[in-house]
Amino acid sequence: MITDKNSFENIENLVYDTFTSFKFMEIFRIQGKKPLAGTIEVRGSKNAASKMMIASLLTDERCTIENVPLSAEIDIVKELFETIGSDISFDEHTCHIATKEIATSLVPKLSRRNRIPILALGPLLHRRGVAEVPVVGGCYLGHRPINFHIEALTKMGVRIERRERSYYAESKEIHGAEIDLAYPSVGATENIILTASLAKGETIIRNAAIEPEIINMIKMLKGMGAMISVDAVAREISIQGVNGLHGVKSKVMPDRNEIVSFASAALATRGEIFIPDVAENYLTAFIDKVKEIGGIVEGVSGGIRFASADSYRGIYIETSTYPSFMTDWQQPFSVLLTQASGESIIHETVYEDRFGYVKELSRMGADITVSDECLGTPCRFAGQTFNHSARIFGPKMLRGVEIAMTDIRAGMAHIIAALSAEGESIISGIEHIDRGYERIDERLRTLGAIIERKSVIAG
Repeated sequence: MITDKNSFENIENLVYDTFTSFKFMEIFRIQGKKPLAGTIEVRGSKNAASKMMIASLLTDERCTIENVPLSAEIDIVKELFETIGSDISFDEHTCHIATKEIATSLVPKLSRRNRIPILALGPLLHRRGVAEVPVVGGCYLGHRPINFHIEALTKMGVRIERRERSYYAESKEIHGAEIDLAYPSVGATENIILTASLAKGETIIRNAAIEPEIINMIKMLKGMGAMISVDAVAREISIQGVNGLHGVKSKVMPDRNEIVSFASAALATRGEIFIPDVAENYLTAFIDKVKEIGGIVEGVSGGIRFASADSYRGIYIETSTYPSFMTDWQQPFSVLLTQASGESIIHETVYEDRFGYVKELSRMGADITVSDECLGTPCRFAGQTFNHSARIFGPKMLRGVEIAMTDIRAGMAHIIAALSAEGESIISGIEHIDRGYERIDERLRTLGAIIERKSVIAG
């Protein structure tokens, strides 16, 4: 028997040290074969909200942005604003930002990485003349260069220096320019628009990206006093620089990726869901493919109803820029295609390395092969060694396994696969899904999903 007080304290310290030395991680434990059913509200688009927050830096007046998702991605943007000295707060899903003065425009490092800070270069340069932001991060989807960004800003009078962990930029005067993008890059288009809004003279972007999220940001900027016109057919955007912008109240559009994710999950699990307050016009390419495989889509009372069918048929999908089938949609939709009869083909033309997630689907019983062929119209990856096409054969019964997420959209595909599989799946790496989806597990449970978030000791 231990009676000495010091001995007790030594044991307590040993137990405490041992416990605190463990590293914990969160996992999802999912029981499959439960059809999802009910009504689910989607959050605001993270891809629009983060850029609209950056747009607020172009004024020293207060901006109010409604319908902002409370995801980890937004937390990273919030950290950027706090670092430069902004007054930023959230009231539920409404973000209030006022950047009266910028304490520092040199932010070479943040606690986490994503691709948003590079878009702050232009606004920070307009406010302070110099800027520094961390190198880009986010999900690995293949080579994601920012050369389009650098070439465009250089044309506009910005000098950019690539440092070890950051990009440093300076400019005495930012002026307009005619910019022909080699590819309709979303990020480059956004960066040019933000920088051109206060530049001297006119900027013209040819072969511009025209995604709805970009139009959402442009609407906010025009509300702030920016002069921007868009010719969607010609893919041309013109920006006439103004001397100053003012505060605004704006609203983030619904997240297209969430709509597709929930719809794909319902269809894959043989369920039925209703998503209120969303429009079909920016989902046309997805809706067309749902109907083509045999799924049911109906516009009802200002929303959309998605319902499963007794059987699905294989189809061909080619991803591309808006208004085509979005690259972020192919991962969740691929799970649905594992339940379709015959062969389906996905030809990925946006990113060259976006099929890493199919290895886990194959472990679950899916029959998927990837290749470097252009299975369809020859794309910019033709003749290279990038595995950018997939053949999916079905229907196949999926079974639960242990999975490690690697990025947001792959993670969503893994969740949908687990929801539709026989047995239990355990998914780690869920910090990826938290970056893109607000409390996804809680929201799936409202549809009947059996999904539990647990904290475990990392192995």
